[in-house]
Amino acid sequence: MQRLRRLRRTGALRDLVAETSFRVSSLIYPVFVTDGENIREEVPSMPGVFRYSADRLPEIVDRMLDAGIGGTMLFGVPAKKDECGSEAYAEDGVVQRAIRLIKAYCAQKGAQLTVIADICLCEYTSHGHCGVLREGDVDNDASLPLHARAALAAARAGADMVAPSSMMDGVVAAIRRTLDENGFSFLPVMGYSAKFASVFYSPFRDAADSAPQTGDRKSYQMDCRNGREALRELAADEAEGADILMVKPALAYLDVVRAARERTLLPLAVYNVSGEYAMVKAAAAAGMLDEKRTVSELMTAFFRAGADIVITYHALDAAQWLREGTL
Repeated sequence: MQRLRRLRRTGALRDLVAETSFRVSSLIYPVFVTDGENIREEVPSMPGVFRYSADRLPEIVDRMLDAGIGGTMLFGVPAKKDECGSEAYAEDGVVQRAIRLIKAYCAQKGAQLTVIADICLCEYTSHGHCGVLREGDVDNDASLPLHARAALAAARAGADMVAPSSMMDGVVAAIRRTLDENGFSFLPVMGYSAKFASVFYSPFRDAADSAPQTGDRKSYQMDCRNGREALRELAADEAEGADILMVKPALAYLDVVRAARERTLLPLAVYNVSGEYAMVKAAAAAGMLDEKRTVSELMTAFFRAGADIVITYHALDAAQWLREGTL
């Protein structure tokens, strides 16, 4: 008689035949960098996540280096905003300063940390949209050169990778062309290739002060009802020269992750977004879920679906729990 339970009888047997595992080096930790000095302030809707001024970055860099995670993704919270998001591509913008500081600090320590610069305008525009507005709507083509300038500024600051997140059509191609023309043909681009207009972003907008002042982003971010369109977006980014593709959010879109994995040979990332993180933290604080077991199950699900990289606010905790053998 066939008994599938035979290989589940002990922990050692289960480990022996486990089909999915994940490495700490495959986790990316997002960090919010704000203008000012001596700032380390917790994001109210994201317990355990903080905004840092540049001078306080070494303390979180040390934690990331100690954890051995794959890298960090930087998001800027500038003091000044305008209609065209000029701080996103200023040579001394908040993220550009942070990149230089992190790289110098790691060099001092003889350490390496992969620094990924998120490239978008929403944190930098006074209206909160991901591109420039024309008659109340985002002008896709007028926004592309600004994204390319932001990517070039991040590259000149020392970023190891750039990740355009605006969902503007053609943004990967515009950035790739600009990087290549300016001596950065070696710099990889991670496309936010299938980014859905999602309620799960709400805590992030609190953290980054990036909520749209009018309307929403449904005209450029994807409709959650569309899976086939997501595959078209992924294919478009690959054709435009993306080196890594992404599905965002992760948890509610594992079907898209699986379908993407079956169609591309490129590395595939998922973004375990702020709302997904906040749900786990709230349920754990209320005693409804065991946080460690929940995080372990979620991370396993992301990798089992086909992700190679997981961008997650759980990264540092997960690394510590794995090191302790409690995850």
